[in-house]
Amino acid sequence: MTDATIIGGPSLPQERKLVTAIPGPKSQELLARKNAAVASGVGVALPVFTVAAGGGVLVDVDGNSLIDLGSGIAVTGVGNSAPKVVEAVKAQVERFTHTCFTVTPYDGYVEVAEKLNELTPGDHDKRSALFNSGAEAVENAIKIARHFTKRNAVVVFDHAYHGRTNLTMGMTAKNMPYKDGFGPFAPEVYRAPASYPYRDGLTGAEAAAQAILQIEKQVGAANTAAVIIEPIQGEGGFIAPAEGFLPAIQEWATANGVVFILDEVQTGFARTGDMFAADHEGVVPDLVTTAKGIAGGMPLSAVTGRTDIMNSAHAGGLGGTYTGNPTAVAAALATIETYQEENLVERAREIGAIIEEFFTELAKSDDRIGDIRGRGAMQAIELVESGSKTPAAALTGAIAKYAGEQGVILLTCGTYGNVIRFLPPLSISDELLREGLQIVADALAAN
Repeated sequence: MTDATIIGGPSLPQERKLVTAIPGPKSQELLARKNAAVASGVGVALPVFTVAAGGGVLVDVDGNSLIDLGSGIAVTGVGNSAPKVVEAVKAQVERFTHTCFTVTPYDGYVEVAEKLNELTPGDHDKRSALFNSGAEAVENAIKIARHFTKRNAVVVFDHAYHGRTNLTMGMTAKNMPYKDGFGPFAPEVYRAPASYPYRDGLTGAEAAAQAILQIEKQVGAANTAAVIIEPIQGEGGFIAPAEGFLPAIQEWATANGVVFILDEVQTGFARTGDMFAADHEGVVPDLVTTAKGIAGGMPLSAVTGRTDIMNSAHAGGLGGTYTGNPTAVAAALATIETYQEENLVERAREIGAIIEEFFTELAKSDDRIGDIRGRGAMQAIELVESGSKTPAAALTGAIAKYAGEQGVILLTCGTYGNVIRFLPPLSISDELLREGLQIVADALAAN
């Protein structure tokens, strides 16, 4: 058991402190137990076992304090133990933990739906349905779109990531580690070229025209139920499409009766410097999926969209035993309140500016930083071989390893395995953020 006296939250000392090598002896002991008890398919990026977290740090069982530049993959935007979220969860657990909303409902679910209808892009009439995970939200969005249109085909894009269920694996582009050996996958999923400015050199209009031509020739608009895309592709490499790409795809979808779905699982809730990434170009989706940053670390996701589309599914067609769990919706309401009261949208922009400035300067002396991209507190650098655009996957892995050994939690991504992504909690201080970025610079210098 871990030390129960350690309390997390913003009151934790906001410092990087190493008292052992990473991983330390207690973490190594727990890793051995993990390997003996947990399926090997459940891997870990950095084998340090957490006992407390808050602000911009994570404390492990050995007493090391690490800088968190991952937020549990963009989940803890408000911090790992934001005070309002903690209090809301405690209060709800004392009342009740479960009834199943589709058996005997409760007001928290309704309040979260009302908030999502208000906050998501567009001022049209909306409805929401709650689920447990991002993949589950995506799968239900596809169900709803197919039911509404009476069509089958679903169009996804190069570099996409949508989840690990059978349907969403088929929608995800990258084979390893997400798809390899797990097929066959669900049918009627078709892939179109995405906008990747660093590598394709196309304008948004050009990239959209290329994608639309392929959809029309290889799928057919009359057969297409939905087009779904991440407004900034996450696992695929934090790829922000060229300006105009998303509006053009949306315009084509609307003109052809195709449901336009934005997957904002990773980009939603202040992460990109807007409440939703769609707001950057004023794109209004028919349906939007959310999860990750929605509930301060509690498992919750949602599909929100146009009332006629959302209400097309018959009663009983949407739901699940745990969907919209009372504790998770209580956490979501407190999380949304925290985003608004602490102006975390603006904080995300400040964080993004620091990261972009740091690596723009560093790239002047290191041409292996091929691209610096992202928005708000969703930033990335794409690493390449010197003097080329050849992906430098080995270098990327070495940087992440070095950072972990120095007490910085750093995540990688990208179809080619050569992107380092920065997803710090929006509660991190400038000082901690800059210290973490300097460790990355040190890692580049050492490799």
